[in-house]
Amino acid sequence: MRQTVEELTNGIIAGDRASLARGITLVESNSQKHFEEGQMLLQALMSHQNKTIRIGITGVPGAGKSTFIDSFGTYLTSKGLKVAVLAIDPSSQVSKGSILGDKTRMERLARDHKAFIRPSPAGGKLGGVSRKTRESIILCEAAGYDVILVETVGVGQGEYVVRNMVDFFLLIVLTGAGDELQVMKKGIMELPDLVVVNKADGDNKQRAVKAKQELNTILHFLTSYTEGWLTEAVLCSSTKESGIEEIWTKIEQFRERVEKNGLFKKRREEQQKEWLHDLIKEQVERLVFQHPIIKEHISQLESDIIKGKQSVSKSALSVIELFKQVYSS
Repeated sequence: MRQTVEELTNGIIAGDRASLARGITLVESNSQKHFEEGQMLLQALMSHQNKTIRIGITGVPGAGKSTFIDSFGTYLTSKGLKVAVLAIDPSSQVSKGSILGDKTRMERLARDHKAFIRPSPAGGKLGGVSRKTRESIILCEAAGYDVILVETVGVGQGEYVVRNMVDFFLLIVLTGAGDELQVMKKGIMELPDLVVVNKADGDNKQRAVKAKQELNTILHFLTSYTEGWLTEAVLCSSTKESGIEEIWTKIEQFRERVEKNGLFKKRREEQQKEWLHDLIKEQVERLVFQHPIIKEHISQLESDIIKGKQSVSKSALSVIELFKQVYSS
């Protein structure tokens, strides 16, 4: 039997993982009815937000993100913290790949009663994924989770999406990255609050040390994303579980500093504003492309544009005018 919004609210506040999973399914749904119920659920949970740290985790495929999260999350639960993992993959709409496999690579965390792992669906567009993941974060926090880990599985703009919904952003790179290291110089290196050189063990140890030195040289010449915080590279071996404690210490130091200077609160407020703007854009887009009259008009405009009968800008303005007409009547 399907739970009511009130039952879901009570279950989530009580920390029931089944209710949390159903609540996330509700807010992820593209159905208009479910969207409205999901917003009611979020509204009911707004007064039950707990003090949390939201951590974004990204890195190239093969960098060991899932293994790292398994070790890092297990370390946190051993300290008595509750950990929620949300995997976000904007690219899977193209590849049709499943990110459910992440659970199998987080064996210990998947069995841990203090942890919750949930892949977010690829909505095909980053905006949709962004909203759904943000709303999932709110539900996890209301359920009492202390640390929210948001993993970006896809490579590309996903990093920027996650950066704008978390407090702390962590980039995982391969040891002896070589060509990958050159890619990292081209923009993504300006986003993280900490760079983790993973797989720093065995025969890779020396290459990892060299990669760390190279990365710290690059970071020295870049402006840190977070004002007043120096981004640096550290070594880690997820399989050997070395460096995990140091990483958590860095995150705690970061939180203490940004809370003291007011940046933590300011960042959360800015993210709320951006979320509002994103949601407005998403809903306006839905109203435009789902209205039968406007859809037909756009189809005709596409044909006219291709034939060179009308400019793109004039066509766009005509859609706006029609939009105002159909929704004002």
